[in-house]
Amino acid sequence: MPHVTVTINGRAYRLACDDGEEQRLEALGQAVEDRVQQLKGNFGEIGDTRLTVMAAIMIADEMSELQKKIAGL
Repeated sequence: MPHVTVTINGRAYRLACDDGEEQRLEALGQAVEDRVQQLKGNFGEIGDTRLTVMAAIMIADEMSELQKKIAGL
């Protein structure tokens, strides 16, 4: 099983994934990092955990809205 290291807010996380999913996992990790950095730019240093939770909630909110749109099609 391959492993990928993603860096989020300066911390490296080694994650396992299925064969062939390495690039996708790296891209998803980068998307989370981008969101964390956006929040950091808006709110400053408010703590690693808080930044990560805020990023996760924002991503979940976007996903929820997209699911509603898909269901309406």
